[in-house]
Amino acid sequence: MSGAVPQASLRARNLRTVGTLAALFLVPLALAFCTYYASGWRPIRHVNHGVLISPPRPLAAVGLPQVSLAATPVFRRQWSLVYVGDGACDASCRWALFMMRQTRLGLGDDMTRVARVFLVSSGCCDREFLARDYPGLAVIDATGPRGAALLAEFPGAGVPGRRAHTLYIVDPLGNLMMSYDARANPHGLLEDLQKLLRLSHIG
Repeated sequence: MSGAVPQASLRARNLRTVGTLAALFLVPLALAFCTYYASGWRPIRHVNHGVLISPPRPLAAVGLPQVSLAATPVFRRQWSLVYVGDGACDASCRWALFMMRQTRLGLGDDMTRVARVFLVSSGCCDREFLARDYPGLAVIDATGPRGAALLAEFPGAGVPGRRAHTLYIVDPLGNLMMSYDARANPHGLLEDLQKLLRLSHIG
């Protein structure tokens, strides 16, 4: 009988240990379940900073006159940051081009994977300014009839001033996929582009 008491005590201690370990696993799970389903709280979801263009719009390979000397395969083999606007390049245009340049520089080693493209919708072009301040920028003259179909693919086509502050992202397969307000926080554009490059196996 004397051996039965320690054995029962040992069994009870083991059961308490098992119960404690089970509680360590089950209580947090139960709390998370109740918090998520029994209350109105939801974790904040990470969202893109830009506006997704859904479905993405495939752009035809550009066969338009290239004003700049940048040897850029436009909309193919690289990601592209694109601005659409008048070639005289007013204050809104200059800010958008500046933001494109700085965002690309912010990519560090990945900057070579991204091209900058200025699609000129009218008034082509202040060549001296563009060559001096934005070397490497691909400037495409889309003012003629052939350019109209391409420009129509960009959201805001035909709405005066709608695209004046807008930047676009085109993937290496030529799909127009996102737009941004160039007046917004530029870090959002950089973060989204970094994520796209990190996940992409092309371009």
